[in-house]
Amino acid sequence: MIAVLAVAPVVLVTLLVGLRGVAAMRTTSDFLVASRRVSPLLNSAAVSGEYLSAASFLGVAGLVVKDGVGALWYPVGFTAGYVAMLVLVAAPMRRSGAVTVPDFAEARLGSRPLRLLSAVVVLVIAGLYLVPQFRTAGLVLTAVSGTPYWVGVVIAAVVAALILAVGGMRAATYVQAFQFFLKLALFIVPALWLLFAVGPQTRHDAVHPAEFTRFARDTPVTFSLDVTLELREPVTLGNHTHPPGELTARAGQTLVFPEGAEVPGVRGGAPPGGPDWQRPLLDDDGPPLLSTWAVLLATVLGTMGLPHVLMRLHTSPDGRAARRTAAITVGLLSVFYLFPGVYGLLGSVLVPQLYLTGATDTAVVALPAQVDTGTTGAVFTTLLTAGAFAAFLATSLGLLLVVAGAISHDLLPGGVRRLRLTVVAAAAVVVLLALPAARLDAGVLVTWGFAVAAATFCPLLVLGAWWTRLTPAGAIAGVCAGLLGTCGAFAVVLFGPGLTGLAGLLVAQPAPWAVPLAFATMVGVSLRGRPPAWAAQAMLRLHLPERAPEPSARPPAGRDRGHSSWPTRRSSAVRRVTRRLGR
Repeated sequence: MIAVLAVAPVVLVTLLVGLRGVAAMRTTSDFLVASRRVSPLLNSAAVSGEYLSAASFLGVAGLVVKDGVGALWYPVGFTAGYVAMLVLVAAPMRRSGAVTVPDFAEARLGSRPLRLLSAVVVLVIAGLYLVPQFRTAGLVLTAVSGTPYWVGVVIAAVVAALILAVGGMRAATYVQAFQFFLKLALFIVPALWLLFAVGPQTRHDAVHPAEFTRFARDTPVTFSLDVTLELREPVTLGNHTHPPGELTARAGQTLVFPEGAEVPGVRGGAPPGGPDWQRPLLDDDGPPLLSTWAVLLATVLGTMGLPHVLMRLHTSPDGRAARRTAAITVGLLSVFYLFPGVYGLLGSVLVPQLYLTGATDTAVVALPAQVDTGTTGAVFTTLLTAGAFAAFLATSLGLLLVVAGAISHDLLPGGVRRLRLTVVAAAAVVVLLALPAARLDAGVLVTWGFAVAAATFCPLLVLGAWWTRLTPAGAIAGVCAGLLGTCGAFAVVLFGPGLTGLAGLLVAQPAPWAVPLAFATMVGVSLRGRPPAWAAQAMLRLHLPERAPEPSARPPAGRDRGHSSWPTRRSSAVRRVTRRLGR
């Protein structure tokens, strides 16, 4: 019942709001960038709506329960990334007149191979980001209503594909802006209720945690995934007493641990509340300070390279509007990110047993029932489930859109009809990828997406916007180095031998070495070549203020690829500078 009350209204309202944005779409620009007519305030709300994904709404709090207060560095990086974007890439990207990141790459360097390579990178980043959205949708519905995992995955995919196929970016903009304010309300109001409802002792325990070593009461633990527990002393579960050693809990199994029983260990984890858990640094089996810097590098620099965020800059009327969009977004995100720590700290006290199941992503929706087992708790569980589902949908819209753009605009150019079909096909493929991904951590997958973006598109955009000597060969070599380095590291994590210590950290969090490698490769190869003859003019286009088109004007049909069709008006002095730089 909770699932129906939470998901059905969100899906219905999302579809109605999406229909508000349906308009005639004659060109690729209409479908992908809403004809570049989105105001900064609406655009910043939409950016915030698609940026606050499952990793933000549920994942940060879950990481706090699992890994400790050091996980609060994640929202710091998520928000600070927009400051870097505001300073370095927002206005130049919009002034390029591009529709997608591969568009920008070809417009800046005139290289078709670089465009195709960039499209492949878009697909990799979007895949790493999309799978956890659908995965967490399935897990949340399973946690609150007992529905099969695949139900939530399919619902999220169908709704997102339907909205985009009908309305494109315009519909997505209205939906994401609406869902940002919905998520903000559905996240803050339950947090405030929880703080007042738990009482002073729980609030004290949340900020002065004790290590979770014994069960304070008979505690049922339901496992969504297969988990191997390490028993350090005998424990009676049901009618059977298990001796010390390993105990495998199967997916779907519920074990009731008696009051006073010792909490079993979990491979690769530390129990909530312990000394390592309380340390304000991240500790991923390596030096804590380096681990923290690795996450910050990935999230701050990766934000500048996220294709679904960069596409939103192209919906702005001009470069100044793109900068204003990024600036307002920083403020909106800062308000939201005040609250994941509240859920994480309360979760470490009220639902620490989730650490055993590997499903700490569900801590947010599990908290209200621990505080109030009656109607009030059910109401707030419903509200949080609705907010979480809104998070999945809003982010999925932007990601499916960039996937469609990469396939049907950059790899296999086609019209609006092909874009619509690609959206549906991409959603189906991601569902197939998400179904076996239930055991993967949403926060880890999203961080991997940020790491790939930081090691590929961040160097390409920063050097492309600010360094005239960048060459097509240098850009291709740098992007390849970053892509192969990060994806190779992830393959070692998934399929290679288990590494620990510094080696394990640098493989699981490759940003500290992959980003410098990509920058160095791009610069080194470029210095051995010669930049295109038009490099100076291309740089001026990215940095000189442009005059926005009249509101009633429309771009000519068929002129929506590569550079913008809008004429830019330059003074005679600017034209003289352009001629000098071009010599």
